[in-house]
Amino acid sequence: MTSVDRWQLPDGIEEVLPAQAANVEQLRRRLLDLFRSWGYELVIPPLVEFTDSLLIGLGQDLDLLTFRLTDQLSGRPMGVRADITPQVARIDAHSLAPDGVSRLCYAGSTLHTRPKSLMASRSPIQLGAELYGEDSLAADLEVIRLMLATLDRAGLPAGYTLDLGHVGIYEAVLDVAELNDEQEARIFDCLQRKSVPDLIQTLDDVPEDVAMLIIGLVDLHGDDSVLPAARELFADRAPQALAAVDALQEVATEIRRLRPDLPVYFDLAELRGYHYHTGIVFAAYVPGHGQALANGGRYNGVGEVFGRARPATGFATDLKALVSLLPGETATGKGAISLPDSAAPELLALAEALREKGEVVINTLGGEHHARCDRELVLSGADWVVKSL
Repeated sequence: MTSVDRWQLPDGIEEVLPAQAANVEQLRRRLLDLFRSWGYELVIPPLVEFTDSLLIGLGQDLDLLTFRLTDQLSGRPMGVRADITPQVARIDAHSLAPDGVSRLCYAGSTLHTRPKSLMASRSPIQLGAELYGEDSLAADLEVIRLMLATLDRAGLPAGYTLDLGHVGIYEAVLDVAELNDEQEARIFDCLQRKSVPDLIQTLDDVPEDVAMLIIGLVDLHGDDSVLPAARELFADRAPQALAAVDALQEVATEIRRLRPDLPVYFDLAELRGYHYHTGIVFAAYVPGHGQALANGGRYNGVGEVFGRARPATGFATDLKALVSLLPGETATGKGAISLPDSAAPELLALAEALREKGEVVINTLGGEHHARCDRELVLSGADWVVKSL
């Protein structure tokens, strides 16, 4: 290995240098303060947990994203968290175990074995909020509104789109189709890729009415015209899907009442997190950014593996991805003040007073002003004053 190789990082793993790190930290504080103002309490789950609790009941997707290692103290398998949401569900169900509604939020690093999409990071800084103990559209709406408020508070320019779906629609279609596990897996893959030719080939041995129902899902994405088309498709063939369509209509109507300029997009074949979510799913997309900037949904019952099945809904975003889309934001402010290399008590007291007011004061070492300094402390008569460089 050459000296150059030693400085290389794995693909998809990034270091965050001072300017961006300052922006990430400033944004983290601002958004956690937003969550607190909505009643969401901060929790800090551990970076690693035993896989028994970290992965159980959460589907294959998260399992494949999780790095594994062995605990040298107990010999039990552990995982480095790829998603903080299941940890927060454990905290709600087991560590806190409240009787009523609880609202929790978090921010922390995660690690993925592979990127979720072509340009995605394998080391996101995940920030999110979760609401437990309430199984209603009102709770889903609260979390969607908080997600939108998060993007606004971050300073994201206008022009993002809200994407709505409901896993209950696909579940209703599956109930009617009565497919075996192999057929379901193949159809799931085709629908995720929205590949009609592959879907037609896969459905070759499925009754025609069932095949038409499943193929019809592919076209159910777009503006409001999707919902009446869905009702027509499901009315006779899968009537149990109509409640999910109605729920989407109600959520969209309420969001539009509050945010009339926000574009709302429906995708009734959205299967993101299908093995994890249990109801409405939602995401925010910005033009030119290939993956969801923030996403979430309802995931009832995850706490059951920890002894308490709790209704749950929430969302998450990646702070690094969010910062990268903000328009030239900088947290470095107006620069810094250069402090002469002196042990004079009155000078050091003034430096501390300036720091208490939020100023950055940097010691001068070796007679050189730090590059960030645009002002300096100088002696004027008997007093130390701040002067521009």
